[in-house]
Amino acid sequence: MKSMTKLMVVAMILAAALVVAPAAARTVDSLNTTIYVGEEGINFVGNFSDIQSLRHYSGDTEDNVITVTDASSFDLTASDVDGIYGSYRVYNATAANGSVIIRAPSVTVDVMLNQSGKNPSQLKDSVGGKSITRQNEVIFKLTNNLGGFAGYVGPKNNISIDVTLPGGGVVRQLKTVSLENIPANGTNWYSANVSMAGLEAGTYTVQANWPSASDFYGKGFNSNTVTFELLTKSLAVTSSKDSLVRGNSFSVTVTGESKETYRLFIKPDTALGPDEYPFIVAGQAGVDYTSANPTRNVTVETTAGGVRSVQFNTNTTTDDRTYTIRVESLTDPTGTYDEVKVKVEKGSVTITASGTGTYYIGEEVTLSGTCTDNATTVHLFMTGPNLASANGVNILTLQPVTNNATGTFKTADVESDDTWSLKWNTGDIATQGGALDSGGYTIYAVSKPLDKSKLSDAQYATASIQLRSGFITATSSGAVVARGDDLTLTGTAQGDPDFVKVWIFGKNKQILGDSATVEDDGSFEYELKGGDTSNLAAGQYFVVIQHPMMNKEFDINTNATAGWIVGRGVSGFAPVYIRGLQASDAATALINALDSPNIDDTYVKLTFLVEEPNIWIDAIGDKAAGSTFTITGTTNLAVGDTLNVEVTSAAFQPTSKSEASGFGSVAGTTEVKQGDGANTWSFEVDGASFKPDQYIVKIESIETSTTSTATFNVVEAVPTTQATPTATATGEVTPTATTTTEATPTQSPGFGALLALAGLGAVAFLVLRRD
Repeated sequence: MKSMTKLMVVAMILAAALVVAPAAARTVDSLNTTIYVGEEGINFVGNFSDIQSLRHYSGDTEDNVITVTDASSFDLTASDVDGIYGSYRVYNATAANGSVIIRAPSVTVDVMLNQSGKNPSQLKDSVGGKSITRQNEVIFKLTNNLGGFAGYVGPKNNISIDVTLPGGGVVRQLKTVSLENIPANGTNWYSANVSMAGLEAGTYTVQANWPSASDFYGKGFNSNTVTFELLTKSLAVTSSKDSLVRGNSFSVTVTGESKETYRLFIKPDTALGPDEYPFIVAGQAGVDYTSANPTRNVTVETTAGGVRSVQFNTNTTTDDRTYTIRVESLTDPTGTYDEVKVKVEKGSVTITASGTGTYYIGEEVTLSGTCTDNATTVHLFMTGPNLASANGVNILTLQPVTNNATGTFKTADVESDDTWSLKWNTGDIATQGGALDSGGYTIYAVSKPLDKSKLSDAQYATASIQLRSGFITATSSGAVVARGDDLTLTGTAQGDPDFVKVWIFGKNKQILGDSATVEDDGSFEYELKGGDTSNLAAGQYFVVIQHPMMNKEFDINTNATAGWIVGRGVSGFAPVYIRGLQASDAATALINALDSPNIDDTYVKLTFLVEEPNIWIDAIGDKAAGSTFTITGTTNLAVGDTLNVEVTSAAFQPTSKSEASGFGSVAGTTEVKQGDGANTWSFEVDGASFKPDQYIVKIESIETSTTSTATFNVVEAVPTTQATPTATATGEVTPTATTTTEATPTQSPGFGALLALAGLGAVAFLVLRRD
């Protein structure tokens, strides 16, 4: 009996299902009807009853075909559509017969802040991602594109909004407002007002979902999610920083009711002036400056999420202390308020000068350091001897600095990492109309535009430097130069000039202000090649080498073509024609010009002599055959010049095939050395192959085409006796004679020896004939 009852119940359920199922299917019989991916059991009737496929075209190209196997119950799947939406032609067995539109179902949910006086469609402030308080009201909004379901009654148009509570539970009703069974008909849906009063504080997550009876359930077409936070405190203020170094900024965040106006200010202190407080940056959204002092007393309006951030800046005028920032209700300032404390601290300043701290006026000095007391600018001035103000002058113009007048200081920008750097070219001081003396100076780096008398009101640091006047030294490669030899002028020019000028005056030559480059170490070199000196007349030459000094400008210049020397700018120097002056007078005219009090250029002067090139050979004397000896001499050629040396026999004669040649010679080179007065040279001769004869020495300079010769004799070596000590019976040492060899002067064979030898040869010939 029980089994029969069960079977009857099952049969009744099946029958009911058969009755309901047709009502659940959506009938499509009109052209251009919209159908949605995920729909199930679509019943094509009328014009579409013989449908066999749906086809999509891009232009004339068919790019997707969906087969319809059962026109009375068709399921449209995402794989069928393959992401290709739009108009599809309906095909029967023979041809197209109208179209349908395929779309993906879309549902969007939002939570709007309710504002009095506005209907739901006027609300624009979403609380998504924001914070609200329990005094707020919200309205849930749902938008969908399911206009194809308009007028259709069935499970497909049931949408619900799920709200996940802070504790993790999921509801479809808040307070008395239901959030389920929302019609899916392509229109905007708004809920009734939902008051947050009494609800649990924390994070709420909202999403619209399809109920299980819907065709779209579990197919990935649920809505977006919206999250908002419900706060318990109605008014609060927080700061981005608990403490900061003066010159930096901070912000405070006011959290209160949505779209509510509050008063924000720094609690006053009678010891502070208006400029000593942190100040609110102008132009911030939601901040009203018209109602109060814009530096520390304003009204702010919160956003729809009930928050508003306000930035405060500080600078060098901000006092270093702890400030209390207060936010309060305009209607209940004593009951509804909050406060936060922010400490502003002094920063620091440092300065260093590159190098050793000692510089020549005209050099570039790199000043650098850090500044945490001013985020934008560090102010520089200097004190020292003979300056216009004991309280400091601008390091470039040397004009006195003025307190609180930034333009009177030399400034350097502070970078984002709190560092600063400035290249100070001391040579530029003169271009500003100033002049520095040699001596010790102090450079100040200050966080505020304050001079030495007001440093207690700022952060600062100092660097001590020593400045010296530029100078020049020079020397020549020789006091005497032979015509055709090289002459080099070298020296040092301190003060970092780019180059110096070289002036040379002589009997038949004037070089007027030629340039010599100054290297990084201050050295310079100017060279007259042999080809230049070969055209110089013998005699004295005057050299002046000019240094531009601090302004790096040559205040005395030349018009070399016209032969004039002229002064630069306001030097007051009257031009002088020097082309026709004698060497000494031309040099004197230039020196007089450089000695003018209006000219800061300095100079060094020197002279050199040009002589005809000469090589002198010292007396050689007789040398023993086979000995080694040195030939020496002097010259006015330059140190380092190369001399070719040849030593050859003056005589030669026929020799038999069994005898070695009697002709001897030695050749080589030597270098001119620095001497005491005249330069010297020497050449060592190995006479091992020399036989008694007269020899000729030839010394030649290729550079100057100079030659000198001398002769000497090589003679037979003669033995000499020397005492050799021997021991006696008494133990005394008695010298004994030994034989040594030394040169004995004889007549040089020369051409006379050759005649005598020829005579002896003739006698020997006659004797042989007799025999």
